[in-house]
Amino acid sequence: MFVVDCDSHVMEPADLWQRYLETRYQDRAIRIENDHNGERLIIAEQVVLPGGLAGLGGANLRRRDIFAGRFRYADGCPPASYDTHARLTMLDEWSVDACVVFPTIGILPIPTDDLDLINAYFRAYNTWQHEFSQDGCGRIVPIAVVNWRDVENAALELTRCLKLGFKGIFVPPEVVDGERPGSPHFDRLWAQLAEADLPGCLHVIVRFSGAAVPFSGWHGAQPRLGPTFGFGLGAPGQMIPALSSIILDGLFDRFPQLKVVSVEAGCGWAAYLMDRLNEKDELLNELSPKPLALTPGEYVQRNCYFVAEPQERTIGAMMNLVGNDNILWGSDYPHIDSSLNAPEQIRESVATLDRRQKQAIMGGNAAQLFQLAV
Repeated sequence: MFVVDCDSHVMEPADLWQRYLETRYQDRAIRIENDHNGERLIIAEQVVLPGGLAGLGGANLRRRDIFAGRFRYADGCPPASYDTHARLTMLDEWSVDACVVFPTIGILPIPTDDLDLINAYFRAYNTWQHEFSQDGCGRIVPIAVVNWRDVENAALELTRCLKLGFKGIFVPPEVVDGERPGSPHFDRLWAQLAEADLPGCLHVIVRFSGAAVPFSGWHGAQPRLGPTFGFGLGAPGQMIPALSSIILDGLFDRFPQLKVVSVEAGCGWAAYLMDRLNEKDELLNELSPKPLALTPGEYVQRNCYFVAEPQERTIGAMMNLVGNDNILWGSDYPHIDSSLNAPEQIRESVATLDRRQKQAIMGGNAAQLFQLAV
C-alpha cells in the first residue's frame, strides 16, 4: 500500500537565510540571536518570538519542559526535520513512502511592508527546500511559499518552483491586504495552479493579531485557557472561513479544475460545512452578491480535500459523506502538537475501513492530488 504523509514540516536551519538570502538583503536575514535572556527569533529586524523557540518543533521533547528555558531551538529540531537522509530513514521506520513538506518559520508573521525583502525571504526558503527534497528520491514533496502581498512576483516565484518540481503552493488562510484568498486579485496564481493541475494548500498559520487569530477575545479573558484551546480551535477557526470564502467568492466557477486542500485542521468538519452552507445558500442565495453555478457542497466534493488528523474517529464518515477521494492524512511532524506515533495512530484509525478506502486515504488520494509516482 502506497503511504503518504500529507502534512509534515521542516525545521529550517537557523542560518538558512544567512546562507541563502541574496547579498543585498544579508543584513536583514531571518536569524536567531542569543542574549542573557536566551534566544530571540528576528524577522525583518524585529523580535517575532522572544523565547521558547524549541516549541516551534518539539515533538521529541517533554511538552512541559519546552517553555521552562531548558531547551533551545536546535533541541526541538530532530535531525529528520532538516537533514534529507535522516528524513528518509524516518520514513522507512514509519513505513511511509513519501511526505509533503511545509515550512515552520515560514508560517510565522513577517512584520514589514518591504515586499522585496519578503520576496527574498521566500526565494531563499524555496531554494533551500529544493535542495532538501532533491536528494529525496521523489519521497520528499516540496510545497512552494510565495508572497501573496505581491502577486506579480509571487507568480514569477511560483513559475520557478514549478519548474523545479514543487507540487503545490502554500496558501495563507487569511485576508491579505484586504483581499480574501478567493478574490480575483489572486487569479494569476490560481490560474498557474489550475494549468499545472496541482493544489493550493490552505495551511494553518501563526498570527498574533488580526482576523487570522480565531476567537481572539476568548484568549484574552483571564484566567487563560492554555494551549489546548488555541491549538484545538485555532486551525478550524482559520480554515472554515477561508475555505467558505473561497467557495462563495466563486473561485471554483472561474477555475472548475482547481484543487484546494485544507491542511492541519482535520477533516471531521467537512460534511458539517457542506450541510451548513447548502442550507443557508438554499434559503438566502437570492441575496448573494455572487450567485454560484453549483451548491457549496458540490464545490467541496469536486474541488476540496481535507487532511485528517491521525486519531480522528470521523474519517470513515467523511469519506462516505464528502467523498472517498477527498480525504488524506498528515502527521504534522515535528511540531509540538504532533505525535511521533502518528503512522501507527492513522493505521489504527482506518483499520475498519474497506480496502479501497484504506488505499485511498493512506496514499492513493495524495498520489493523484500531488502527481506522485507510485
